Amino acid sequence: MTSEEPAPWMAAPPVHESEHALPDWYLQLQKRNWETFLKSPDPSRTDEKWRFSDLRQIRFSELVPAAPAENPEALIERAKNELPADYAAHFVFANNRLIHSETGGVVEGVVCLPFNQALAGHGDLVKEHFMKEEATLGGSKFAALHGSASLSGVFVHAAKGVEQEKPVIVHHFAGGEYQTVFPHTLVVAGENASVSVMETFESISEGEKSLVVGMVDLAAEAAGRVQYVALQDQSDSGAKHVQINSSRAGRDARIKSAFVNLGASWVRNESMNRMMENGSDIQVLAANLANGTQEYDQRTWQSHEAQHTTSDLLFKNALYDESRTIFEGLIQVHPGSHHTDSYQTCRNLLGSDKAEANAMPGLEIDADQVKCSHGSTSGQISDEEIFYLQARGIPAEDARQMISLGFMNESIARLAGDQIKEHLVERVSAKFKTLKRV
Repeated sequence: MTSEEPAPWMAAPPVHESEHALPDWYLQLQKRNWETFLKSPDPSRTDEKWRFSDLRQIRFSELVPAAPAENPEALIERAKNELPADYAAHFVFANNRLIHSETGGVVEGVVCLPFNQALAGHGDLVKEHFMKEEATLGGSKFAALHGSASLSGVFVHAAKGVEQEKPVIVHHFAGGEYQTVFPHTLVVAGENASVSVMETFESISEGEKSLVVGMVDLAAEAAGRVQYVALQDQSDSGAKHVQINSSRAGRDARIKSAFVNLGASWVRNESMNRMMENGSDIQVLAANLANGTQEYDQRTWQSHEAQHTTSDLLFKNALYDESRTIFEGLIQVHPGSHHTDSYQTCRNLLGSDKAEANAMPGLEIDADQVKCSHGSTSGQISDEEIFYLQARGIPAEDARQMISLGFMNESIARLAGDQIKEHLVERVSAKFKTLKRV
């Protein structure tokens, strides 16, 4: 028998004409990334970073850059109906193209622009922070494809001492058979500055077989603060979603990022987090609700590279039907990074006998006087809890969903901003209402 050569994911770089003049360094970077993409092997079972993954989900051979979406006005209206009451800016992208923007609440000292516009007007500032981390958790081929593409998304930079209290809200819509979009979010908080961003990913219509290949760069300089939330609620009957996040925290800086996955048939989240200077702190949160045959694959790295750094990871997965989750996380304490305080927790609530949760937490410590712990638990809702609520007139299935919602809310509750938390809880509750009764 002869082995067949795998078909290429894309026949040409996924770019389209830009109305902005892009800097030479960026065009050269696109070219290098395309060359890297062509040379990169597809993920395989021999790669530990793809352990437990269903590799049938990434047998791509028909991907194409997304064409302009039809009826953008309807998508803008849909996005506006999902906005929190108070926000600084709102951007809507459909199939990788900006279709709406408003920035009336952005305070002086904050740059908040669509990504391509930021490249043209603030190229040096973007270059300082753009794709500085190598995708080492398995998604290097996706990262190279992303880096070669025309990107949608936003650039947010808060200058020294500037606090942007109201969040920046971004909506991404994707649709079309095998059409691929490439959102990129770059958020930087300068010294003693703060900023918050929430992104929502949705399908244009049900049954879409689109692919999102997104990346996020978060950077906080000395005593800076960044919060980033990704809400993914795409069609669960075909849409696929890849998101690679990297966070870099400076001295006494704070970064908080969160994944909330409700949709898509297959999701790959990678989160690389570097505490680079003394006193830095990064928190990584997730609240994921999977049903049907959905698969959520999550890989994380907490890298402590200085003294008195802290990090905390809390992933909560609620699984129903024949859904699957994979979690692999590593806390790495580098030599000399004394007085590190780090935690890593993955908890899985199984709502079905056929649901499957895989977890591989790990520690690698090369310093003294550290406090690190990691662990994972999986279990079902106890009969006693169900009986307690039934005795108070609550039907069994409603009781299960109430308990599951409370279970997931622990991650959401750690975020800042009441409106963002309320919005996320509403979206999770809406997903629970669609689950089949058992």
